[in-house]
Formats: sequence, C-alpha cells, structure tokens
Amino acid sequence: MSILESDVRNKTNVKEQAKAAQKASKELAILNEKDKNEALFILADELEEQASFILNENEKDLQNGREKDFSQAFMDRLSLTEERIADFAEGLRQVAGQDDPVGETVSEWTLDNGMRVEQKRVPLGVIGMIYEARPNVTVDATGLALKSGNAIVLKGGSSAIHSNKAIIQVIQQGLAKTSIPADAAQLIATTDRKASSEMFTMKEHIDVLIPRGGGSLINTVVNEATVPVLETGVGNCHIYVDKEADLEKALNILINAKTDRPAVCNAAETLIVHKDWLNEYQSVLENVLKEHGISVHGDEFVVSAFADAVPASEKDWAEEFLGLSIAIKTVESTEEAIEHIDRYGTKHSEAIVTEDAATAEVFMSRIDAAAVYHNASTRFTDGSALGFGAEIGISTQKLHARGPMGLPALTTTKYCMTGDGQIR
Repeated sequence: MSILESDVRNKTNVKEQAKAAQKASKELAILNEKDKNEALFILADELEEQASFILNENEKDLQNGREKDFSQAFMDRLSLTEERIADFAEGLRQVAGQDDPVGETVSEWTLDNGMRVEQKRVPLGVIGMIYEARPNVTVDATGLALKSGNAIVLKGGSSAIHSNKAIIQVIQQGLAKTSIPADAAQLIATTDRKASSEMFTMKEHIDVLIPRGGGSLINTVVNEATVPVLETGVGNCHIYVDKEADLEKALNILINAKTDRPAVCNAAETLIVHKDWLNEYQSVLENVLKEHGISVHGDEFVVSAFADAVPASEKDWAEEFLGLSIAIKTVESTEEAIEHIDRYGTKHSEAIVTEDAATAEVFMSRIDAAAVYHNASTRFTDGSALGFGAEIGISTQKLHARGPMGLPALTTTKYCMTGDGQIR
C-alpha cells in the first residue's frame, strides 16, 4: 500500500482535512490558468492509466450492491466502465479548455472623485461536496473546483466508498506532479454519517456545501447545515405534448428523455398530453411505450384508453421514478399543463412539444424551472451537453446560481478599488 493510499484510507478527521483544504485553497487561488490546465491534463492521463485499478475497486462496490439487492437504476449510477472512465478524463480536458473565470473583470467604472472600481471574479474558497452513489461526481467536482481555484472536500455515499477512495488516490498521485497542492482535493474516507454532520457546521473552514443526490439527502443538508448551501434539486421533469405537436418529434423527444438514461435527474418522469392529440395518436403512443418497456401510471382518461395502464396515485405525480415507468396526465389546455407542473414540478427541466410558436412562448415564459425546452429533450440539462465540460450539479434554487453549474458558478466577486489618496 502506498503512502498516499494509506493516507486516503485512514484520514477521517474531518476538521483536520477541512483545515488542510483551506490552507491549500490559499495557494491554489493564486495559480495561473496555465498551471491549472496542465494539472487537469495530468489528472486525465492518470485516470486513464489507472483505469484497471479503479475498476477493480468499483467491482467491490458493485458486489456489495448485488448482495444488498440495489435497484437497477442505483447500480447504473454506481457502475464504472473503461468508457465511463475515459469520459471522466475527457471531461477534465474539456474543463481545461474552458475560459478560466478567476480574475475576470465583471464590471468597472471610475467614480467622480477619480477612484477606479473593478468587480472581479474570485474563487469561493473551500467547497464541501456531499453526494451519493455517483463516482463520476468525484472526478467532475474535483476538476471544476480546481480549475476555478477552489479546494474541495468530498463526502461520497457508503455504497461507492471503494470507488471514491480509488479515484481520489489517483487524483492525489496526479496532483503530486503538479503545482496544485494534493490537499486541495480531499475525500472523507469513512462511511460514518457523523462525518457529514460535521461538515454541515464547519463554517470556519468550508465556504459552501453542495449536496447532490436524492431528495432525502438534499433536504437533510438544506435543513441541518449552517454552512451556506448551493442546493441541487431532484428532477421530476415533464414533457408536455401540445395539440399542435408533430407526432415524430413528440415520440422521439419523449423516448429519448425517458429511456436514454432513466436513472438521471434530467430524465422525463411525467408526460402531459393534450386530449386532442391523444385522441388522434393514442394507439401509436401506446405501442411505442410498450416497445420500449415503459410502464404507465395514468389518470382516468389514460387508464380507460391504455390496456396496461394503472391508476396514478397522488405520489406518482410527484415521483422521480428513475426507471422505465412514467406518469401520464391528460389536459385540455396549455394553462392546465402549466398548473400541473407548478403543483408537482421540482423546478428542474420542463419541455413542450408543439409547432405553435405562440403556445411555446407562453409555456416557456410561464414555467418556473432552471431549464425549459421547446421541441427538445430534457436530457440536455447537463454541463457537458451545454459545453461546460462538466458540472458540479444542477441548481434548482434562484440565488447565486441556477441550472447546470460550471466554472462561473463556483466563483464569487470582490470589489477592487484603486485610488490616489481619496478619503471620504
């Protein structure tokens, strides 16, 4: 066992790790873009070179998941492959290719007294990341944090403990070859939930917490933390098929949003469909859903029309199924569709399929969500898909950042004033 491996496996003093990250953040904050980019390329290479080691450790988590009978959706989020590790590495290279927001002048002006004012972007400092069975977050979050000049303290779920330990070991070995201190990327390598609780209240060393996972985890962090929280949200995403929707577009968008990766937060969970459209295309829609193995929880109209549909409960309308099930609601107007989304949506991603531009404009202007779509799949609510390289999460709140959070979302600003002896 290497020194670094021993350190990662045994270092579980949360306060000491947070203090070490805080110290590292001071060095990281003043590094130039070239040094940070070179570090990200080195980390990408290390991940690819150490893929076999990471996959061997990931298999331990998968075996544990099989023994505990984790759901297929959960296992999908937990599972790593050579292709996924290559994607992690490519994501780091894409982040390196993004413009560095640190030091950017957001605005500038000169006061009447001659003093010059500049508002500049600066790192947040130390980011605390709390997440569940998503080993990819360990890489994505670290890459984004380091490029934006932030240190990061990671606390993954117990189900991915071996995968996360392996990934952070490789990252720290890579950082040892760079200008970035290895302590800038820390993993709380314990399954003890008390470690998470410690992070919630460590305001003197951690500047912001970002929870990423299911509703229970996010609500716990939001309700218990004294450290400021950048809240990411669960995704009860809707596709509204308007009466003027093109059949081929509607079906392609729906099937992509539901089946491409049903376990992710930007997958569609509810189909809202105008009765006029459904009356015309009901048999086609039913056959396509059957063809893709999608079970239907529907309202009274849908249950009467679809042979295998089951009645939707109140819970189903708010459910993040994370699998091949969908709730279907019929409406008689766009207004009714909007009202349903307002009641059950999670302000994540919502889409309308229609050839009526005026109806689309009403929908997109009225819907309160981080991302809204006209004739496109909700699966594009993703940092990589939107050209960010990666994302640290998708914010559904309205303060500081909203939607996929890339590099700019991990900075704040400060005012720099230059004078020539001015006093007030």
